Amino acid sequence: MAPFTSHELRKGFSSFATGVTVITCLDAQNNPHGITISSFNTVSLEPPLILWSLKKHSRLMPYFEVGHMQLIHVLERSQEAMAMHFATVKDNQFFNIPHTVAASGLTQINHCIAYYECETVSVHTGGDHNIIVAKVHNLKHDPAGQPLIFAHSKFGGIDFS
Repeated sequence: MAPFTSHELRKGFSSFATGVTVITCLDAQNNPHGITISSFNTVSLEPPLILWSLKKHSRLMPYFEVGHMQLIHVLERSQEAMAMHFATVKDNQFFNIPHTVAASGLTQINHCIAYYECETVSVHTGGDHNIIVAKVHNLKHDPAGQPLIFAHSKFGGIDFS
């Protein structure tokens, strides 16, 4: 096989369709932050574990270290604008974003099809990213909801009816 460029690898990876999530957290001053992640994956039912990846040098990485809480939101098919909004880290991210504050204090974006309240249990280095393994403490989901899907660098959905 011929060698490939990182651009070609990225294009090849885009053939794998994924769901789209926004993960919210709190900084040391309890200010909320959110980031769009498509690297979410289930790991285990017993104990209930998930994993996701974040660039090693992300300014949000300190808020996802072991022991920190996060709220993972599975976006609904109509929430493409929400995915794009949280794709870049910015100040005052939740201005004009419909949300509530969960009992845990984490920011919960309204109208998502699933929510996983988690605690980071381990962080592993994986190239230029950290792989975050988190234990699910609480969940809520809408079994009739239609998830937002990302593949070939485009958003879409699947009709499950």
